[in-house]
Amino acid sequence: MRPDHAAAPPAEISIEPSKGWHVSHLFYAFDREKLAGLSPAALEAGKQAFLAALDPAGPLAPVRLQTWIVPGQKADFGIMALDASPLKVEDVHQRLMSGPLGRALVPTYSFIGLTEVSEYVPSVEQYGQRLIEEGETAESPSWRAKVQGYAAREESMRKARIEPELPPWPNACFYPMNKKRKVGENWFSLPFAERSRLMAEHGRTGMTFGGRVTQLITVSVGLDDWEWGVTLWARRPDFLKEIVYTMRFDEASARYAEFGPFYTGYVATPEQILKHCHL
Repeated sequence: MRPDHAAAPPAEISIEPSKGWHVSHLFYAFDREKLAGLSPAALEAGKQAFLAALDPAGPLAPVRLQTWIVPGQKADFGIMALDASPLKVEDVHQRLMSGPLGRALVPTYSFIGLTEVSEYVPSVEQYGQRLIEEGETAESPSWRAKVQGYAAREESMRKARIEPELPPWPNACFYPMNKKRKVGENWFSLPFAERSRLMAEHGRTGMTFGGRVTQLITVSVGLDDWEWGVTLWARRPDFLKEIVYTMRFDEASARYAEFGPFYTGYVATPEQILKHCHL
């Protein structure tokens, strides 16, 4: 006879999230001394392998793949890769490092996470209540129109957070962040209603940049050294400065946020990266 526990169905096991995608931000620099040691044939083969590894339409590419030129000395280029399979995301790095240019590539920073729908994104009912708290009259024509409009876009809005399209805007930046856990400034000891209020204020500030800046928040709690990763894209580089500066005055940021290193990027094809780096 089988033991009783054998009759229980096995727990679901997977390396893919039940919703959303794995996300990696990867940054590299070229080792110029090692590049100089490559023969012309090896350098050409390396360039072709580099282009193949970073081709967003290639047969092994993750579902989303974007490459950046990175100014300054933190890195020469960056990669943003998204897919339900973490191994497909990680394979981008492995193919780069195993190619002929691998010996001349220096990984300078990486950050991993998952896409998610934030717990602070309100349901239709919560949105209606928030409108009332902001001065709308329940069941008024204005209130009904706003609630119906929110309900119509809620599903697509949530899908855009867990399976995002990357915007075709040329300016980008990435940074990790935490919420503070200090005495007197412990985000996680606040009641949910207060955290939701602070995030709603933060969100309203962000919405004033609609059409100029878009963002993707990925969660890394339990996965990396920081709790969230923030990726911003903008129509112009000064919009990145403006949104970060403006939103730091919100209480959720000014009082409770801690920020990691910033990586600026200019969205570019792999061919443009090689040309820019004079390979």
